[in-house]
Amino acid sequence: MKEYVVVQKQKRLGLPVAFLKQDFVFTVSLILALASCFLHPPKLEYINLKVIISLFNLMVVIKAFEELKLLDKFAISILNKCHTSKKVSAILVFLCFFCSMFVTNDVALITFVPLTMIISKKMKINMMETIILQTIAANLGSSLTPMGNPQNLFIFTYYGIKPSQFFGTIFLLAILGIVLLGILLMRLKGKELNVVFPASTLEGRKKAVVWGIVFTVIIASIFGVVSDKLALFLTLAAVCLLDIHLLRKIDYTLLITFICFFVFIGNIANTSIVNTFASESLDGSHSVFFTSILLSQFISNVPASLLLAKFTSDWQPLLLGVNIGGLGTIIASLASVISYKLFIREFPEENKKYLIKFSIYNFAFLAGITLIQYFIGV
Repeated sequence: MKEYVVVQKQKRLGLPVAFLKQDFVFTVSLILALASCFLHPPKLEYINLKVIISLFNLMVVIKAFEELKLLDKFAISILNKCHTSKKVSAILVFLCFFCSMFVTNDVALITFVPLTMIISKKMKINMMETIILQTIAANLGSSLTPMGNPQNLFIFTYYGIKPSQFFGTIFLLAILGIVLLGILLMRLKGKELNVVFPASTLEGRKKAVVWGIVFTVIIASIFGVVSDKLALFLTLAAVCLLDIHLLRKIDYTLLITFICFFVFIGNIANTSIVNTFASESLDGSHSVFFTSILLSQFISNVPASLLLAKFTSDWQPLLLGVNIGGLGTIIASLASVISYKLFIREFPEENKKYLIKFSIYNFAFLAGITLIQYFIGV
């Protein structure tokens, strides 16, 4: 009986520990938030509610799109028209690039990387390079829109940027990404294909139409056309009427991570030493640009944007820096971790090789785009 009690206690203790180990960024954000509360008492005003509401709305709608398999149907219909592996790779990479603008880099990779691995097995060829390029494409493509990734959503909302200003700042980065991806895709080896994927039927057409309308309203709320509270009301109404179970499938740890970083940043920003040091260090556009790229390599680009925004009003170099900074190390963008986990789950023996190739490609992109952007002007 005593042994049973001990085992049960270990299980209860092991569950949260295992969870905290699994979500590294959430764990770090929680520790930082709690520790910073000893330096300065937290305030509710630190939390940017518009960002949290918009992020929640997007997560619900994107999860609905996933459940309806809208992107799967779209991808398979295109892939059935391809006759060479090089063409398949190009389509898969650019699907990640363009879809990530609307459904976030995470969702684009969660959708298309498993599809790439299925194709790889059916064709009996290694598509590791394609998956790495898909990851780069998703990170670069998502930079073009405010809803493409969390750091863009935050910066767009925090600084109250106009759509024309946002697209004018980030457009060149997206063009550079397309050009460099195209050059690398031309270098891939081609193989004749005879693979036909069974057509997937779209179930719940009416649901798809409703969620499409809700998604449009959410985008309008991000651009300030309609109230974010109206978008929240419509999102909750749709999920309650169409599929209440979606609420169980949302990644709430991402929302809590944002809240923790808001608390941490708010607390340390009110600490005089940190405030003085950061304000003096971020004294120009170049310092903001390079600091955001460098910091992203170690803590990823989302927390880097949250932290640096508190100390600078220069949003253009920050926006460019955290998006370019998503390249480089595997933790620079959390979307990169997703494709890495999906790949090594199927091919664990390729772990080391993947990380080496990933680093070579990503640091090459990071160096090239950083230099071009710097000489053109930050």
